[in-house]
Amino acid sequence: MRAAVLHAARDLRIEDVAEPAAPGPDQVMIAVHLCGVCGTDAHEWAHGGPMTPLTLRHPNSGHVGPTVIGHEFMGTVLASGATAGLAVGQRVVAGAGAWCGDCAACAAGRTNLCQRYFTYGLSIHGGMAERITVPAAMCVAVPDGCADGDAVLAQPVAIAMHALDRSGIGPGSEILVIGAGGIGALLVACAADLGAKVSVVDLDPERLEAAVRLGASTVELSTPEQPGTPFTGVPTVFETSGSTSGLRLAMASVARGGRIVGVGLPSRPVEFDSRQAVVSEIDLITSSAHVCRRDLPKAVDLLTRRPLAAEIVAQKVPIERLVADALAPLAAGQLKGKSVVDVRRASQQ
Repeated sequence: MRAAVLHAARDLRIEDVAEPAAPGPDQVMIAVHLCGVCGTDAHEWAHGGPMTPLTLRHPNSGHVGPTVIGHEFMGTVLASGATAGLAVGQRVVAGAGAWCGDCAACAAGRTNLCQRYFTYGLSIHGGMAERITVPAAMCVAVPDGCADGDAVLAQPVAIAMHALDRSGIGPGSEILVIGAGGIGALLVACAADLGAKVSVVDLDPERLEAAVRLGASTVELSTPEQPGTPFTGVPTVFETSGSTSGLRLAMASVARGGRIVGVGLPSRPVEFDSRQAVVSEIDLITSSAHVCRRDLPKAVDLLTRRPLAAEIVAQKVPIERLVADALAPLAAGQLKGKSVVDVRRASQQ
């Protein structure tokens, strides 16, 4: 079968690979329709890791070597194990993260922090392939009213849902989202759907325009020439950029006794004014991935009620154009909006 395989930094090949194993009792084999591309994929492609175990065996998945990428995938069940609970022919979306179910984190319901956690498409072969076998527990059925193009967004939407859950906000809450690209844009949509009053700061005016369409009530353009914050006294601030400037802006914007939710992944250590945080009793909360059984169904529900692809997805490309049209421009910072890859052959589309 055909798949997108990462061999080394900037060495991704569309090639024939072995078929996935037949599903065990609690697994399903999925015929993949679509697979999303995110900033993590672009970083792994550009740098050859560090999350993809190309040269060092992953301690939890056991995988090492060339890796099929893709952790945002959806498709149709081709084969289902005896206890999987999903029917052949059913459309599903996968959460991609696998957990053990036995460790202390899993027992506490925090499966994203499982001691043996690993991610399909990052730690082991993923969904940028014609077929994949995964645990049924990480899959959610897609209702008839949810199109493929919206369903493929469920995994990143689940990440936004988890960040909202971590924040503790509810209807009527006032929040600020710093950075409206990628997860930031989805956070805006999810928070607005929850009934929160959403303000957004970003460097890109087009992203701010999209944020308004997604539900933001107030937006402000941030520029190097205007380093000050247009917002002060905000009870909850989501920092999605992972940058030093973003964290500084969050500290300047949050209310005394408020909270900052760190969602963006810094590429290097960032400065943090812990004295200011202590004096003002600022809660610093972080959010990682998602709790599949809680957050992924909520994501599918939102995407069924409110399709987001038209606003979020900039292009759908064939798998043969994955590097040229998606990974390379995304890594270079030249791509606005999300790319989705159609993994199917032309005759199957």
